[in-house]
Amino acid sequence: MREYLLVFVVASVVSYLLCVVARELASRSGAVAKVRDRDVHDVPIPYFGGIAMLGGLAAGIMIARHLPFLGHSQPQVFHDAQTVLTAGAIICAVGALDDLFELDALTKFGGQVVAAGYMVLNGVQLYSFQLPSVGQLVLLTPQAMVLTMLLVIGTVNAVNFVDGLDGLAGGVVLIGAVAFFLFSYKLADVNGESLAITAALLCAAMGGACCGFLPHNFFPARIFMGDSGSMLLGLVLSGSALTLTGQFATVQLSTRTGLGPPGFLPTLLPFLLPISILLIPLLDLVLAVVRRTRRGQAFYQPDKEHLHHRLLEIGHSQRRAVVIMWMWAGLIAFGAVGLSLYSGALFWATVALFALLCCAITFLLPRLHRPGEYRPV
Repeated sequence: MREYLLVFVVASVVSYLLCVVARELASRSGAVAKVRDRDVHDVPIPYFGGIAMLGGLAAGIMIARHLPFLGHSQPQVFHDAQTVLTAGAIICAVGALDDLFELDALTKFGGQVVAAGYMVLNGVQLYSFQLPSVGQLVLLTPQAMVLTMLLVIGTVNAVNFVDGLDGLAGGVVLIGAVAFFLFSYKLADVNGESLAITAALLCAAMGGACCGFLPHNFFPARIFMGDSGSMLLGLVLSGSALTLTGQFATVQLSTRTGLGPPGFLPTLLPFLLPISILLIPLLDLVLAVVRRTRRGQAFYQPDKEHLHHRLLEIGHSQRRAVVIMWMWAGLIAFGAVGLSLYSGALFWATVALFALLCCAITFLLPRLHRPGEYRPV
């Protein structure tokens, strides 16, 4: 655990320092977020936060190679981590080009397919599912490739869609990374596997990269992650899930360990947890597609009706709207992790109380205070 913490700290420090360089580079090259009708910032903000986070992610993985425990792990750990890092560099480069030149949607999609395809060709993909009452379901190669591509591209675009307020996407992914790290670490522990696993390493480095980026990005932001950052984070999060489901395809948190609830749900959690972590941005993505399709628009056409825009409209400030979405993301992510580890009354009482707190802050607080920080167009 201490070595994972060191990976987190190194990634955080490097990401924090590189944000200064990335901001200057973006300003000089013209990669700046101009003020548009659907945006909530009122001055141009430099992009390239994704480049800084990529540097933090690479630094975290690099330092792990030289640590006494992680550095002597199975070769597959760093092979998969390097594969995800390289795919992340590919998709980060596509995002940086978009931040500079505003690529069309089809070109960006092509870049996402290339990055996801690189992971598949290098063995980071789904292989099988452990289904309740069925057992091990081994996927055929075409099925595995298609499902893997859908998971990666869906996660990439879900994170991209939620990147609409200062600090929102970075905080949501940080929460998801911490929750997924705890789950993967505990999964390895209760099944007697090595604690040096790719999923935990990627989550520690990704969480650190987000942590270092957030001080520069929280309202009022001095730098945006841009598509280079949002697509990078989505790919690494999905990549960590793929490495976990590949390594632990035949094991589960079961009642034999004394952890988790009985029944089939613990069997599905290794696959469902990554989805639950991104439930908020995925919900936002689905609502946006339905909303735009009903209007006869292309699903990728931008608008100003995302969940974070609605929070602003009912009276929350930018900072409070971001914290509220962090809280909901934390409730879902850590609730899913807790469900895999505990099943007692205390756990459910804690979840219920936190859910009530989230509801109260979301819907009751605006009635008490309506800040003038934002006015919808």
